[in-house]
Amino acid sequence: MKDTDVTGPTSLTGLTGLKGVTVGTVKVPGATLHHEVRGRGPVLLLVPGGAGDAGLFAGMADLLADAGHTVVSYDQRGLSRSPLDGPPADQRVPEWGADALAVLDAVSLDEPAYVFGSSSGAIVALALLAARPDRVRRLVAHEPPLVELLADPAPYREHFAEVRELHRTQGLGPAMVRFSETPDGRKPERQHGELPASVRPMAARMAANMPVFLEHVLCPFSSSAPDLDGLRAAAGKLVLGVGRESADQEALAGPSRRIAELTGAALVEFPGGHLGCVERPEEFAELLLTAMRR
Repeated sequence: MKDTDVTGPTSLTGLTGLKGVTVGTVKVPGATLHHEVRGRGPVLLLVPGGAGDAGLFAGMADLLADAGHTVVSYDQRGLSRSPLDGPPADQRVPEWGADALAVLDAVSLDEPAYVFGSSSGAIVALALLAARPDRVRRLVAHEPPLVELLADPAPYREHFAEVRELHRTQGLGPAMVRFSETPDGRKPERQHGELPASVRPMAARMAANMPVFLEHVLCPFSSSAPDLDGLRAAAGKLVLGVGRESADQEALAGPSRRIAELTGAALVEFPGGHLGCVERPEEFAELLLTAMRR
């Protein structure tokens, strides 16, 4: 399979209504994906990043649905409620891009969708756009950590490799301490406080996902190369996002700026930091709707 290969779902099963949210599963090669649907109107697919899952967007999903969208979110393969068919292994961006398309196709085959991806979810969203621009109406990719696009990627590549090795040799605690630092060992100036109430139900799942993320997602995704030719061809549908409070963090904001420069796509500053959609969901949702309709 080439890096741009994206295929659709194998089957859709298990739809049930729960508090205004329709919950279902999509069977894809190698995994079963949990997804959630709410609202009515043009489809907006939300692609979570890091060790998060569909619950990452709990603070703004209802707001987006109330604004007139069918809002679709899901758990990435191997995380939370989307089990793999076999043992965990290093994950591949094209495969996760195919998963995003599978979820999208399960909800709507009739029209292109709006798409939002956060962090490593933005990497997945970019793969979807490059491979299948016909399925995307407008895509907002917020801070994809594609460090190989930076002028000097080596420190970040080595930093993430060190985090993975610490996880293997010393466990999750030391690995997370190092992960929270810059490559030269500085602590970030801005420290995250208590989790917002909207995402607390996801906290235990996210903690359980973190070893999978550190071992099998962090390095292969951050070191991957986006299909720049495909993104240039679809640049009119692409918006790159940068967090107002993470704009000085090169590994987070730098790739967005570089992709915008290389493709001619729009660049928009969003409220909050790397997890602005969690930290400031109301402001973030409002600007996301504006960016999608540029």
